[in-house]
Amino acid sequence: MTVQLNHTIVAAHDKQTSARFLADILGLEVSPQYGPFLPVAIPNGVTLDYMDTSGEITPQHYAFLVSEDDFDTILARVRAAGLTHWAGPGHRRPGEINRNDGGRGTYFDDPDGHSLEILTRPYGSGS
Repeated sequence: MTVQLNHTIVAAHDKQTSARFLADILGLEVSPQYGPFLPVAIPNGVTLDYMDTSGEITPQHYAFLVSEDDFDTILARVRAAGLTHWAGPGHRRPGEINRNDGGRGTYFDDPDGHSLEILTRPYGSGS
């Protein structure tokens, strides 16, 4: 049996702003609107489907595995945008990156308070 994550819905107060934020930071494209959703396709085939909500948003966590070169590029975009980034979840160690599993990682928030993470090694994969 083969199981793959295909998409997930991301709650946003302004789906245009939030989808564009993610696409710009990660160097991706916003796809055409599909029904109430504004998708951002991730290169592994998963889409994050942004949907407007007027209610309270419970922050979620989205982690993106990236290459070492892409990490540098994305972190430069985070810094250029004036965003605070943290080495750990829960906003621990501001302005730092972590070296978990022999790779690098950092966390930053999107406009709706979702915690976004970029990492170069999957957890549990290294020293």
